[in-house]
Amino acid sequence: MDLDSKYIQKTPNSSDHFVIDMWNCKYLEDDKIIHDILIVSAKAAGATVLHAHTHHFGVGQGVSGVVILAESHISIHTWPERNFVAFDIFMCGETNPDLSLKVLENEFKPTKINIKKMKRGLISKNNDH
Repeated sequence: MDLDSKYIQKTPNSSDHFVIDMWNCKYLEDDKIIHDILIVSAKAAGATVLHAHTHHFGVGQGVSGVVILAESHISIHTWPERNFVAFDIFMCGETNPDLSLKVLENEFKPTKINIKKMKRGLISKNNDH
């Protein structure tokens, strides 16, 4: 089955969803720097930041954070004890999440990265979902 011909690649309702794992990154416990990097990464993609919040769980522990966008969200969860970071970039509209990803890679400087890119909300050409 040729999925590319079955589905419309970009519709007004489709979104890009990136699930990203990074290892051996910088800033695993610095909620202030993480907050700023998330905002910069959202703006780099052309997204509209509505709200941003990060929370540090204490000395030696990680940070969780989310940037709520008019176009969806970016989230982060860090585990300093494992030298691991999990990101979620979910964007729709006239945004470019690859530009967000580039900022995250450049700032967190992982030694290893695993990226899964998905299209969400694709509509079949026959409109049968």
